[in-house]
This record gives sequence, C-alpha cells and structure tokens, in this order.
Amino acid sequence: MPRLAGVSDRDAPLGARIAFFFTKRRFKQMTGLQTATMLEPLRMYAHIPPLLNAIGRLEMTESKLDILSARHRALAELKAATTVRCEFCIDLGSQIARGWGITDEELLALPDYRNAPCFSDVDKLILEYATAVSRTPVEVSDELFDALRAHFDTAQLVALTHIIGLGNLRARFNVPLGIGSSGFSEGRVCALPDTAP
Repeated sequence: MPRLAGVSDRDAPLGARIAFFFTKRRFKQMTGLQTATMLEPLRMYAHIPPLLNAIGRLEMTESKLDILSARHRALAELKAATTVRCEFCIDLGSQIARGWGITDEELLALPDYRNAPCFSDVDKLILEYATAVSRTPVEVSDELFDALRAHFDTAQLVALTHIIGLGNLRARFNVPLGIGSSGFSEGRVCALPDTAP
C-alpha cells in the first residue's frame, strides 16, 4: 500500500488524465494487461504536474530507443530493478521481458546469473554492469567497462547506462513511497529481488 495517496482520476487535471489514458494504453500494448494499481507511480507524479510532464517525456523518449536489442534492454532494466528491489518494477518488468523473449528460466536465474548457463557471456556482462551501476556506491571497474566496450559501440554504451539509470530512478521513487507490485505477473513466473546487500 502506498505511503501517500496518489491523484485520483476525479481530481486529476486534464494533463494528468491524458497521461493516465496513454500510459494505460501503452501498458496494455506492452503487457496485454491492465491492473487496478498500474498507474500508482504516475498518480504520485501527478501531484506536481510539471514533473509528471517531464517524466512522461523522458519515458516516451526512452521507449523509442532502438539502439539496443529488446533482450539486452530487458535484462538491464530487470537486473536494475531486482538489485534495488523495486516490486513494481520487477512485476511490470517481468511481464514486459516475457514479451521480449526472456524465458521463465532466465527470469528465475537472474539472482545467480554468473552461474546460469541460460545466459550468454554478453548477457552476463550486461547483468554485471546493471548490478554494479545499481549498487550504492556505484562501482564499475575498468575491466568490466572495457569488456562491454568490446561488444557495444559508444551510443549503445550510453543507451545501456541510461536504461539502467532510469530503472534506478523508477525504483528509488517507488520504493520509498511504498509503491508495490501491481499484479502484472500474478500467476506467472516473476524475477526475484536480489538478497545480497
């Protein structure tokens, strides 16, 4: 249960209602589902309309990036979410990742990705990078970055870092406000939060 009440449909200004409408539609396209609490993060942002507008534009721009494969995006976003332990992000991200070709076996293997044969060496580099970027303090070794550089060009590395950073922004907004899972993965396999500190 969120720690604060979000802005309801009835109390939302026109801009927020438009954002709610298009976000519901986008989530339905990406997940095939609509849930009762799927808009909780937006309902919080709606308390500050300029911030809602800004985060909406950022999310829209990010969703159109095609510099990385859907698989690499899904792995980066989900690993950031599981590292920071954002229930909303893990729940939604698991459902989106399934649509992008991530298997149930891979979802369940995320906590022990280093030893999981279902991940390629490049997958493991992405997962390692997402973990390193999502920990506090951030500690990305030169060796890890150089290994990534062998597989990705500059624009791809910037996109990968941005996607992980945006995942952290989402998580670090949702977790303290008590925004939990929304039921996107209910009855399905879902990635698990990392247990390591």
